[in-house]
Amino acid sequence: MPDPTVPPTPPVPLDALLAREDLGLRRVAGPSDPGTVVRWAHTSEMADPYPYLLGGELLLSAGVHIPDGAGPGYFDAYVSRIVAAGGAALGFGLAPVHETVPGALVAACDLQGLPLLEVPPRTTFSGVARAVWQLMAQARLAELRRVTEAHRGLASAAARPDPVPSVLHRLSRHLDGRAVLFGPEGTEIAAAGRALGEETDTALAKLAEVVRPADPDEHRPDPAGPPESGAGPGVAGAASPAGRARPRPSPSSAADTVAGIRLAAYALGAGHGFVLGVAAPQRDSGDHTVASVAAVLLSLLTGEQQGGTGAARSAALVRLLLGGDPQEVAPLLGGERWRVVHARRAVRPSETRPSDTRSPEARPPEVPSPDALAASALGAALGSALVDPADGIVRVLVPAGREPEAQAGWTLGVSAAVTPHDWPAADTQAARALAHARATRVPLVVHGARPALDDLVPAADARAHARTLLAPVAGTPALTDTLRTWLSLHGSWDRTAVALSVHRNTVRQRIARCAALLNADLDDPDVRMNLWFALRHI
Repeated sequence: MPDPTVPPTPPVPLDALLAREDLGLRRVAGPSDPGTVVRWAHTSEMADPYPYLLGGELLLSAGVHIPDGAGPGYFDAYVSRIVAAGGAALGFGLAPVHETVPGALVAACDLQGLPLLEVPPRTTFSGVARAVWQLMAQARLAELRRVTEAHRGLASAAARPDPVPSVLHRLSRHLDGRAVLFGPEGTEIAAAGRALGEETDTALAKLAEVVRPADPDEHRPDPAGPPESGAGPGVAGAASPAGRARPRPSPSSAADTVAGIRLAAYALGAGHGFVLGVAAPQRDSGDHTVASVAAVLLSLLTGEQQGGTGAARSAALVRLLLGGDPQEVAPLLGGERWRVVHARRAVRPSETRPSDTRSPEARPPEVPSPDALAASALGAALGSALVDPADGIVRVLVPAGREPEAQAGWTLGVSAAVTPHDWPAADTQAARALAHARATRVPLVVHGARPALDDLVPAADARAHARTLLAPVAGTPALTDTLRTWLSLHGSWDRTAVALSVHRNTVRQRIARCAALLNADLDDPDVRMNLWFALRHI
């Protein structure tokens, strides 16, 4: 069985064979269609070659089978059998039997639209066959290189911060057409490439429905129409023992042609309902292979990821909603200790507003909010499917056994490993670590968990001291957050502004307000130390 990951051997254009000067072939009859291709060469002197042809052949004959005095009827029947078998062209060899191509054969080929080539005496049939295979080998090598480059491009696109749009964009460029990702409900989630018209878009959406897995609780009618009575097993609409219609089995892929546009649809994953649709004006032999690779990558990006089954996560969610304790629910998710990761898309120069004249450090970064698929891909890279994208931040709950690493295109803040009881505190740690990472322009910051001097003070006493010291500003979260960030960044106005996404003048005003309310000299290192100690306990 041929390997489906290897593109089939491309056929050889008949014009390429005619262009070989060493062969000296000449077209003497039939259409001059540049789309005519040859899949192999075959020699036969049978009067009826039909049983020996598979289709697409360049049939080579020296006319040994032609009886003396053969008339137009013989040649019409001979050519009609070649055409019926799907032959691509006929090559007629001159000498030693015939010095010229019979006129009746020329007329028959013109009449039935079969290209007829004259093979000169100096060219052997084996030489023609060898030229066909050489051209096929060259075409196959070129196609393999093209497919390999496409594979690399798709893999590189899948590693980008926005993997799904990047894969679709790369695929559409390769096909010179359009690539669309349809969601489980049939809606268009993402698309790339040039629009090919409303008729094509509608047809592609309908084709996606053909491969989308049917809901076992909901019968979906067959697009081909209602089944006839007496339909056999496996036909859509056949009655089940319970008297309920069985859903129609869905193929993994389907193809169609609408208004000259080639369409194809591929079901993604293990039946979650995502479908890749592609449309292109023409399709080369390796395009199906490339689209299949894209479908595999998109299946990984859109499917269920590691970190517990969907059923276990559903059970955990229900228990939490019904008042369950996180400590009791956590084992369903696959771990006892966890890290909270806060992630934000890294800033690119092209994503800042050109009209903003502030310095780069003072200008708060503005990047597109990550979509659900980009967040899912980030979770997969971190080793967890517990992902929450909201307000431009992606929060991921990662088992403590998986050490989060920096991810290209993202800025990460990571909490210490904690038990589920301390998840809220870990969430705060991750938020602060992300703010610090953005301010210092590093890809990842992990909350420090090493022993500190404040461990010498009982926690209750530390909290009481913090409440007393920070009472004047505790009622204004903007002031405490600004003070904490400013102290963590060693009093840098610009970096604090970046971390908080505000103007540095706003930071100056808030810090001045804190100094006034606390009646403290914030330039004094002892005061800063005391305030930092207190802020760690609220």
